Amino acid sequence: MNHFSDLIQTVLVYALPVLFAITLHEAAHGYAARFFGDNTAAMMGRITLNPARHIDPMGTLLMPLLLYFATSGAFLFGYAKPVPVNFGNLRNPKRDMIWVALAGPAANFVQAMLWALLLVMLAGSGVTERFFLEMARAGVLVNLVMWAFNLFPLPPLDGGRILVGLLPRPLAYQVSRLEPWGFFIVMGLVIAGVVGSVWLRPLMAVGYSLIETLIVGPASTLFR
Repeated sequence: MNHFSDLIQTVLVYALPVLFAITLHEAAHGYAARFFGDNTAAMMGRITLNPARHIDPMGTLLMPLLLYFATSGAFLFGYAKPVPVNFGNLRNPKRDMIWVALAGPAANFVQAMLWALLLVMLAGSGVTERFFLEMARAGVLVNLVMWAFNLFPLPPLDGGRILVGLLPRPLAYQVSRLEPWGFFIVMGLVIAGVVGSVWLRPLMAVGYSLIETLIVGPASTLFR
């Protein structure tokens, strides 16, 4: 019974940050694609802040719950429905692909900063309600995880598309050929602990340090 109660509390704390994180991440890709010349996402109704248009029943709901129970909360993973982008429609496909891919992680990092600002404001204002403080902390964590994980340099992740855009064409072509198997390669590396130890934790440490410098430190001075 306690385990079920803990699950409900965890779901309630993380629900809003996760919905914002995936919705704004995917919508940012669509906005960027439209800005650089591709209207595919707009025509399919995916440039929207409605979470229902971005939720994948398996990847966003079922998989995280199954992993939560299977690993006692030690490992969670999920994904949203990718926003469709026709890179051939972009005005400069190789260059603009980088900006479209960067838009999603950038949206997550901005959200992490905003949640950190909210946390400082709540604590500085004397708010002691644990639910709101935990939700703000969850907002920082969720968005930093999405920011760092999606920057992993292997397609179809955003970092892989950025890498393809940056590499010379012969190398970019070789990397892009990994995309059909990229998801399975990444999952294998996640399960083996490589992504977490070599990429995720170091990059998140950088993210927390930046947020501390840019947001938490300056904002905290306002409440002294």
